[in-house]
Amino acid sequence: MEVITAHINADFDMIASMVAAKKLYPEAETVLDGSLEKSIEDSLKPLSTLEFKWKRAKDVDLDKIDRLILVDIRHRSRIGRFSKVVDRPGIEIHIYDHHPSTPEDIRGSLEVTHPYGSTTTILALKIKEERIAITEDEATLFMLGIYEDTGSLSYASTKVEDYEASAFLLSKGADLGRVASILKREITPEELHVLDGLIQSSTNYAICGVDVVIAETPAEGYTGQVSVLAHRMMEIENVDCLFILVGVRDRVHMVARSRTRDVNVGEVAQRIGGGGHPTAASATLKGVTPIQAREILINALKEHITPKKHAGEIMSAPPKTVSAETTIEAAREILTRYNINALPVVSSDDKTLAGVITRQVIEKAIYHSLGKAPVEDYMTIDGEHVTPRASIDKIRESLIGHGYRLLPVVEEGKVVGVITRTDLLRLYHEELVENPFSPSGAGRHRRKNIAKLMKVRLPDWLVDLLKEAGNVAERLGWRIYAVGGFVRDLMLRRENLDIDLVIEGDGIAFAKEFASRRECRVRTHERFGTAVIIFPDGFKVDVATARLEYYERAGALPTVELSSLKLDLFRRDFTINTMAIELTSGRFGKLLDFFGGQRDIKERSIRVLHNLSFIEDPTRVFRAVRLSERFGFKIAAHTLKLIKNAAKIEAFRNIKGRRIVDELILILKEGRAVDSLKRLGELGLLKFIHPKITLDREGFFILERARDALSWYELLYKERPVEPWIVLFLALLDPLDIDELERFTGDMNISGRLRSLLLEGKGEGPKALIRIAERTDMRNSEINEILRPVSLEVLLYLMAKTGKEKTRKTISYFITNLNGIKTILNGRDLIKLGVPESPLCGRILDILLKKRLDGEIKTRDEEEKAAENLLKEGAPVG
Repeated sequence: MEVITAHINADFDMIASMVAAKKLYPEAETVLDGSLEKSIEDSLKPLSTLEFKWKRAKDVDLDKIDRLILVDIRHRSRIGRFSKVVDRPGIEIHIYDHHPSTPEDIRGSLEVTHPYGSTTTILALKIKEERIAITEDEATLFMLGIYEDTGSLSYASTKVEDYEASAFLLSKGADLGRVASILKREITPEELHVLDGLIQSSTNYAICGVDVVIAETPAEGYTGQVSVLAHRMMEIENVDCLFILVGVRDRVHMVARSRTRDVNVGEVAQRIGGGGHPTAASATLKGVTPIQAREILINALKEHITPKKHAGEIMSAPPKTVSAETTIEAAREILTRYNINALPVVSSDDKTLAGVITRQVIEKAIYHSLGKAPVEDYMTIDGEHVTPRASIDKIRESLIGHGYRLLPVVEEGKVVGVITRTDLLRLYHEELVENPFSPSGAGRHRRKNIAKLMKVRLPDWLVDLLKEAGNVAERLGWRIYAVGGFVRDLMLRRENLDIDLVIEGDGIAFAKEFASRRECRVRTHERFGTAVIIFPDGFKVDVATARLEYYERAGALPTVELSSLKLDLFRRDFTINTMAIELTSGRFGKLLDFFGGQRDIKERSIRVLHNLSFIEDPTRVFRAVRLSERFGFKIAAHTLKLIKNAAKIEAFRNIKGRRIVDELILILKEGRAVDSLKRLGELGLLKFIHPKITLDREGFFILERARDALSWYELLYKERPVEPWIVLFLALLDPLDIDELERFTGDMNISGRLRSLLLEGKGEGPKALIRIAERTDMRNSEINEILRPVSLEVLLYLMAKTGKEKTRKTISYFITNLNGIKTILNGRDLIKLGVPESPLCGRILDILLKKRLDGEIKTRDEEEKAAENLLKEGAPVG
């Protein structure tokens, strides 16, 4: 038995090739592994004289096959059941294919393979050579196969032979009108629905410097042709390289189209089990979702595409430089301050590049007592530099081949940036690290655009505001970025409208210009180059000039200098907070990720940027724990080691108390505050708040009881608000006595209402607790007299603190039933009843309240009658 078959996912080139092969092998059976898609069947109905007699693969006895004719395929993974017979001894295999060869290809006894635009071309020319007669409808079908795979003879993969075959088919009556009609048929409602999902999900990725659009969508009941969707999307989106992923039941169909020589989609498809040629390809992935398929595809693209970056894209700018007359000692201070290992040296007069000085040379010079000498005496002057357009190969040759530590980037004689070995290593690392959010890899920062995500997750008014900010910055000649927690939470799909903007320019000038257009107020801080834009409705936007911070000593507040965005982000606490979104028009929504923030979001990790992070600012330890508990992230192993080291050397001793308290308050305001405090205790950090706070079993028990009390109060839906974090603060400070607490509030610079409440928790609160515990069968008025003066936060703390169930129930009864009860009458009402305007009014109201609490009076009339009686009896006692 002779069998003609092809790949699993049918397209017109495959159908035409099988019909053409039938002309060459008239006794063969044409067999499909699966059914022909209805959309293809419907498209071919105008070719009415053609009879498609397909057998299904499951109906074929494989043991009877002695010759297998493969068309448009030679990869065993894409021929279904027939892969079982290709290695059987004695079977003849004839192959007709136009796809590039691979090591995994099936070997045939006859192989007719050419890199033409379509397989139909190969078979049509064979039919021409053997002078086999074909009908007009057959010629039209064969033309359809060629035109589909060559983009109507327009793709870069089109060869002279495709034109030759088309001319032959045209001479045999091929109807180009029908071909055009079939290829451009009206889209069905089902296809339109799936196409809309693809367009909505489409994202432009910059992979190794090449723009690739990837779109994915589930389409459980879709029965149409996926290649049609790819063709339509190429027309609508006008892209050079497109991959679409359509999930149907337990598999994902991938179809790719490319108009660029940078991406051979056939090779990419082969990497994921499919095949094709440079401009069109397909594959089927089983047992994965469209999102998982996207990640598999991205990895294949990373392996396939050669990076096309240049110096201007990876350099750090603006660079730190020193003038030629700077002393060796001063240069060393700059290297230490900014944590760098080499500096470009510029001439004193025109600031052009004069040389490079390295830390190694400086240390040796100082060792030889040359600290007062100028750097020009010992700088390297015969080093290399590159222009911003220099290739990565040129950079690699200089940094690695010639052994330079630093490569200046020079434009018009001026140093505009620097590239280090670390920059080059990071570039290579980016291509190797899998990252679900940034397909170009962790740390990649150029082309991922999240404008669509912003539109979905943010209110329209905020998107408009950010676009306007970009327009204002661009008119001023600057770049502007949204940064920090706003970007992090956007990537985490969490709501956060706390907007921080960074300007590569003058943040204060930008804020004033923007505010003038919106009738906003501006509050500035000249020292830090920051401003706050305050809108008429009270909404605020923080604006900062891109800056670099360094610390004069461990734990000190930072000293600030102007910098580039990259260095501005490097000063931040954790990688997940270092991402930025560009807002200038034309680049709006482009995500920049220099330090692997997306990678750590994927890995759910809290990670610092450098080893001295907790030494320079120990309060970051509290932030690490807070963010870890908020997001359910782990603290990365090395970061955890650095935290423990900071605790061991007591780096917190140099921090002013109020900074610790501010971080502690932020923790107490979190939903998982108790878990965060427990984690601080495990890390041995609570002792830096106060030595007596150890969070032992009793301390943790009180914190949990305080959390339970807060949950109970929340369920009461009382109008009287409570600040939960103060209740937890009181519970945390429970081990301190009143004297220790007073010293603590002084040392930590705690004042105002917070200080009063903390001291109340150690003074009036416990006294009230004792009075409640000593009394039995108290009237409501007696309970009210004891507990009404105590603040609500302290009452909830006392509920957690007391070990007596009766006392806890008394406090809860007061909060639930007595707190907030008032008399109906007020002072004015008493005066109308004849009570003189004097302290007597207050005493009568107190007695009325007691009677109301004890149930002796309930109505206004009863209150008025009781007041009149008290007035008649004379000055009331009580």
